[in-house]
This record gives sequence, structure tokens and C-alpha cells, in this order.
Amino acid sequence: MGLCAGIAGAAAADLRTPTAPSLPTAAPAPAYVDWSGPYLGIEGSAGASFGNYSFGPSTVGGRPIPVFQSGDSTRRSDAGREATTAVGGLFGGYNWQYGPYLYGIEADLYGANLKRPVPSTAVGFGYETVDPPFSVIRDKTNLYGAVRGRLGYSFENYLVYATFGLAGAGARVLATYPDLATGAVATARKDLSFLGFTLGAGVQYAITPNLALGLDYRYVDLGRSGRFDLGSVPGLGPVSTQAAFSSHQMMARLSWYPGGLTLPAEVADDAPGSRDTGRFSLHGQTTFVNQGVPGFRSPYRGENSLVPHQAQATTTATLFLGFKLTDSTELYYNPEFSQGFGLSRTLGVAGFVNGEAQKAGAPFPKLRSNRYFIRQTFGLGGPTEDVPDGVNQVAMTRDIERITVVAGKFALGDFFDGNVYAHDPRVDFMNWSLWASSAWDFPANLPGFTQGVMVEYNRQEFAVRAAYTQVPKQPSNDVLDPRIFDRAGANIEFEGRHVLPGLNQPGKLRLGLFSNVGNSANYRQVIGLAQSGAFDDINDAAAATRRPRRKTGAYINLEQALTPDLGLFARASVSDGRNESLSFTDIDRSVSGGFSLKGTAWERPGDTVGVGAAVNGLSPAHRAYFANGGLGLLIGDGRLNYAPERAFEAYYALSLTKAVTVSFDYQLVVNPAYNRDRGPANFFGTRIHADF
Repeated sequence: MGLCAGIAGAAAADLRTPTAPSLPTAAPAPAYVDWSGPYLGIEGSAGASFGNYSFGPSTVGGRPIPVFQSGDSTRRSDAGREATTAVGGLFGGYNWQYGPYLYGIEADLYGANLKRPVPSTAVGFGYETVDPPFSVIRDKTNLYGAVRGRLGYSFENYLVYATFGLAGAGARVLATYPDLATGAVATARKDLSFLGFTLGAGVQYAITPNLALGLDYRYVDLGRSGRFDLGSVPGLGPVSTQAAFSSHQMMARLSWYPGGLTLPAEVADDAPGSRDTGRFSLHGQTTFVNQGVPGFRSPYRGENSLVPHQAQATTTATLFLGFKLTDSTELYYNPEFSQGFGLSRTLGVAGFVNGEAQKAGAPFPKLRSNRYFIRQTFGLGGPTEDVPDGVNQVAMTRDIERITVVAGKFALGDFFDGNVYAHDPRVDFMNWSLWASSAWDFPANLPGFTQGVMVEYNRQEFAVRAAYTQVPKQPSNDVLDPRIFDRAGANIEFEGRHVLPGLNQPGKLRLGLFSNVGNSANYRQVIGLAQSGAFDDINDAAAATRRPRRKTGAYINLEQALTPDLGLFARASVSDGRNESLSFTDIDRSVSGGFSLKGTAWERPGDTVGVGAAVNGLSPAHRAYFANGGLGLLIGDGRLNYAPERAFEAYYALSLTKAVTVSFDYQLVVNPAYNRDRGPANFFGTRIHADF
């Protein structure tokens, strides 16, 4: 019976439908890049490295003198006389990765041109009466090498990492000592070698399976040399000193992975859920700008003059954090690291050439809480719109007709004077007169942010917004004035939306008014005081007569699509020009415009070409102030042969991926700082921008 049952079961099994053999399934794409394996690369920058020599304790003829540092100066303009700094070389290493966590080792060798003069006034060698100061000591590092460990974290196409290790460098110190009595010159040279440590951090992005683009910051401390002799000062005796050197370096890097990288699959923009992050929003960006200017006509210089033959670089890295407290209440916070300076320490051109250059520049990464604000939306009913997750925007649905209130710290440009073609120097035009209505003296601290309240009423066809915010305590000051009821800025803007007849393309027209009350000087008053002899320096007269004064003005701003790929923008702005500017720049009237074209015609729809031009001018009183030696927020040559400042900019933004763009930028500025005696100056720049 059991045998029969077994036979019956076997027969039944034989009658079953055969099962198709299972096929191997493709492994799911990883959520992040595995960076394991060897890599090689090149790195470099011009102007993104800041070195500092310290000499001391020192003696001259046996007499001790104070410790002094390279770049020490009694004049603001001496910072602009620093030689161009450039760094570049090769690197290679090996990574091991476990899940998203990485560790590795890396070695690099790179040449450098980090050199700075030391003015005699900083040394105390008896040349204080020489004008201009005689540069008696020059230092230069020439070759660097480093071995570093790396600890990192991988997400999507990105790798963020920290580094630590040993670094060494060769250096040369040159000294020139003039005999003020005879005119004879004595020189001395000393070659030095240093060994110290390095700490740093970086980010890189895989753009292909074999190539990655990145930014790498390292602080290098090479310690102190032994005591050495450095020639002799005529009439005073031999010089004996010690030297110490440290440096902040920021470099762009291109890495090659011979074994290949497996890239994560990209999420389509319209994939389900890709726009809904619930209650949180997290985004970030980093932007690196390298810019240089060759020689130009420069018969004289003032403290705020543009200096020829130099290169500089700026870097920013920002986190955009958002949290939806309720369906209508959002909270945002934006910490930001920044490093670097604009050309001539962001001086010398009224319509400055690098929109990422802050007047609060630093040689080291500086962390600031640039934005923290709460946004409350009051829906008024009717049709709604879906808002995708984005920078400082949690995904949500809101009424089209609404009132929005924002309170906290923000940039007025976040809400006013917007333009889809020319408003973001991280991806489009970099010239200040092209991405903003430059005669609008918007209240801000040195990096460009203020505190206050903004209110907006929005409908389908128009919006009206107004803001009341703090102003800086003094012109171009980093401290905002707390006396907001006595000294503050008021801005109002009307934005009309339309469709251009005939072309059926959308456009926007914005009209803005501003009125600021801040601690400033009146140009005519300080000119009169200086010319009467009450003050030897017109800038002393300005500082002594500052009190609460009003500055008013207006702007008009047009953005207009001509085709789906071609757009036009235009701006005109004016201020009264009677009193000092507080925050932005030295412009009383400006007209600008240009075109922006997507690369669809040459099968590069993610690329953008931009061409724009601007003309800036000053009021008669403002011209006279500069002609008498006045210094403004950005300019001041000590004298002025007035002519309008004219600027031209063209850029090509090459989209490597959805997240990484590399731009090539050219600008021509005629009559920089409104001075017919200077320029024209040509500016060449590159820009790397990445976001997530």
C-alpha cells in the first residue's frame, strides 16, 4: 500500500508542468560609488593658495627686532602688490572601501610659486621714511611633497573626505638692503627646507566611470627653521633670524581610476516620489572660481586700485537644510564655508568681476551661518500648485493666491531683483553689474546677508513683496545695526508676469524701490571740509561726519524668453548719489542687458552660453569725492579722470552631469573704477560648480 502510494505520487509528480529554470537577476545599481582601488591625477590652481612666512626672533647687528611676517604692511594697497600665487602637480593613491566608508593613502608632488614681499616698514631696519616702502625681504616656496591618509564617506556620485599626514617643502629667502646714503644695494640668499604636517578635507564627484572632478583643501604647517644669517644691513650690521611657514591651499583636481568605477543609477526627474522628501529638505553646493588679470595701463595706484598681473580664487561650500514644521510653516538653515579673495582683495572695479568674491574674504575656510529663517504661508483658496523639493524649499502643495511671511536672516536677493537668466554667479554671469541691479544698495553685511522681515502677496499674474531689514553700522561693515527703528532698509517690488504676443513666450517685469537710513557721510559736505583745510584727508572728513542719512533709488528688471532656448534680460537702476553707499558697491546709475542661450542646437541642451554688457556711472558729487582722494566700498585710485565704467562678459557653462558644471568666463572692463587713466583690463576665469 505504501509502495502503491509512492508510485502514484511519483506519477503525479511526473504529470506536473515543468518549471522553467530560474534566470540570474541583475544586481541592483549601488546607491553610491565604490571608490576602491588605485587612482592618479593632476591638481592645480592660480591664486587659491595663501602662504605666510614669519621671521623671528631676529637680530640686526646684535640688536633684537620684533617678529615680523610676510605681507605685514602699514598700507592697505600693499596686499595688492603680492605676486601671483600658483600651485600645480601630480598625485596618486589607493582607496579601500567598506559600504559607504572609505580609507586610503595618497602621495602628491607639486610645484608652487608662493611668494610675498616684506615691506621695510614691517622690519624696522631704518627705512621707514622711504616712499614707496623698499621691499627688503622676499620669500618663496617652490616644491611641495606630501603623504596623507584619507577617511571618507561616499553617497551618490560624491565622496567627501578628510586628510592628514606629513608635508615638506623647499623654500628660498632673498634679501635686498639699500644703503640710503650711497645708493649701493647689498643682496643675500638662503635656501631652506621644511618638514611639517598637513590637515585638510575635500569633495569629489564621479563624472564618468574613470574620471572624477574635485576640490581639495589642505592646511600645511612646515614648522620653524634653524637660525641662519641673511646678509648685512649697511651701517647696522649682520642680520640673523629664523623662519616659519604655513599655508592654506585650495586646488581643483582631476582623478583617473584605471580600474573603473560603478556609478549609481540616476533618478529621473519625474520618478514617483523623487520630489517628495516628506518634512525634510537637504541640498548642498560648492563653487570654485579661479580668475586672473594680465597687465594693463596703470600709471598710479590708490589704496583701492585694481592691480595688474595677478590671479586669485574663491571657494564656497553651502548646506541648505529645511524642515516643515506644519503644512504651512517651514524652517531653514544655511551654514556656509568660504575661502579666498577676489582680485586685489575684491577692490578696484565698481561692477566687480567675481560674484562669489565676498568683502569678508579669508585665507582659510571660514564658517558662517548665512541664513536662518522661518517661512509662514497663508493660503487664500482657489487653485493650488505642487512645489518640488529644492534649495530652501521643502516639497509641498500650496495655494497660488497666498501671503508669505519670512522672518530671520537672509539675502534680499533671495526674494528681490530675481532674473532667470542673470542672477546666480555660481552658474551664470559673474559680473556684479549683470547679476544684480547694481545701483540698488541693498542692506547687507560683508558676505551679503541681513536680518529682518519680508512679506509677499502672490497671484497667478503678479506678485508684490516688501522687506524691512537691518543695515550695517558703517559703510562696508560686517556688523548690522540693531537700531532697526531708527536705521534700517525698506524695499518694495512689483513683479508682473506676461506672455509675449506673437512669440507666445513667458516673461516677467519687476519694478523696485528702496530707501535706506544708515550711518553715512554726505559727499558735498566732506568735499567742502577737505577743500577748506579742516581735514588733511577727505576720508577722515567722511568718517568724522557720518550720521543717519537716507539713500533712495529704484530699479527695473526684465526677463523675456524669445524661444524655449533663448532668453533676453535687461536691467536699469539709479540711486540719489548724495550720500555714501552702505553695503553693495559704488554705483549710482547702471544699465545692463544680454542674452542666454541653451545648447540644444548643438546637441548639448544642458550647456549655456551667456553674453552681456553693462554701463555704470556716478553722480557729480560722487565723482568729485573720488577725484579728491576719497575711498569707496570697492574703489578709490587717489585721483579720478572720470569716464563711465563699461563691462562686457561672455561665458560658456559646460554641463558635465546634472550636478557638475564647468564654466569658462571672459570679461573686459573699460575705465575700471570710472578712471580713464586706467585699463582697459581683461579678466579670464574658470568656475567649477557642483550641487546635490
